[in-house]
Amino acid sequence: MRSLKHDRPTVGQISSDLLVKEPEERSVQELTSAMMKDYVKNLFECIDREKSNYQGDFYVVVIAKKERLMQNVIRNYFVARASCPTPDYDQAVYKYHAKDEALEYLWVIPDKQMCILMLANAATVDPSDYELLKMVQDFADETLFRKALLLNGELEGQTS
Repeated sequence: MRSLKHDRPTVGQISSDLLVKEPEERSVQELTSAMMKDYVKNLFECIDREKSNYQGDFYVVVIAKKERLMQNVIRNYFVARASCPTPDYDQAVYKYHAKDEALEYLWVIPDKQMCILMLANAATVDPSDYELLKMVQDFADETLFRKALLLNGELEGQTS
């Protein structure tokens, strides 16, 4: 029987190596740029893959999950759905407008700890994070929940 040998290290090996290694100095912009390149590619791959499954508009939900055994590994899962989801932690939501082939960014909600931290320190949040703070506040006071209900036509007498 033939054994499969990979020339590349596994995610587990990389995760373990990073945990014991001294942290490298990298700028936030450098890290964000690297992560966003794959994020945007995966977002549009999801749209291209799914748009034939829907008659019209649909939503793309990006769920960030920490690997259970590798806490320094976060994976994004891109899922299309017909209805707007209920807002939740570790979630970004987009609406794809089929007629215009346009993507509308609706919201992003970070993990629970980050939400608590931002709400508790709202007065000292860096101005570059004001948009994220507003979304966290809208999540906390259920404004985003009402927005989802409105987009789904679930508020009495209202439609999207």
